[in-house]
Amino acid sequence: MKNILCFGDSNTYGLIPDGSGRYSFAVRYPGKLQSILGDEYHIVEEGCPGRTTIFEDGHRPYIKGLDYISPCLKSHTPLDYVVVMLGTNDCKSNYGASSSEIASGLSAIIDRIQNEVVPVPKVVVISPIHLGDDIGKYGFDPEFEDASIAVSKGLSEEYRRLAQKKGCGFLDASLLAKPSPLDQEHLDETGHHSIAKAAAAIISNWGVDSPR
Repeated sequence: MKNILCFGDSNTYGLIPDGSGRYSFAVRYPGKLQSILGDEYHIVEEGCPGRTTIFEDGHRPYIKGLDYISPCLKSHTPLDYVVVMLGTNDCKSNYGASSSEIASGLSAIIDRIQNEVVPVPKVVVISPIHLGDDIGKYGFDPEFEDASIAVSKGLSEEYRRLAQKKGCGFLDASLLAKPSPLDQEHLDETGHHSIAKAAAAIISNWGVDSPR
């Protein structure tokens, strides 16, 4: 059996856009991934709302991905694949980060994945969906502003280059799904399914059309 760690934020966690809770395992993308790949694979979910790559949140402890990834890897090793989808929370206005700075944070996380456990897992980088064009308007998440949208849109190319440099698989979620109009930042059920289907294809074809 092959083990897959899905490491991410509230979209990996499966937060429902209307704020009513969490999608069931069968709906959120890690669960969909399990269903598509079948019993030869075991999915380990590690999605945490608010998680960033390297930024600290003074109001919410334990969300810095760089701090959590090492104990997480050691808890779940051996791992065959680690699928990472982070970056949306890094676009919050209080961090003031550029797309390239966020990619640098993700690079630090990938370094730990590729250097801290044996056997070394294969890494799939998922560039997250873009923030909705209305995220900066009243009634939506006040931690984002209009400038956050441009930063989120810049992640796709930054992550693509990073994945190529690090020998990772790459998936641009923004080409497959959009944020729900209800909150302008979270996946709906269709988006979860689309991302799971594309991630499953990368994993199933690894070594054929993906990095070795």
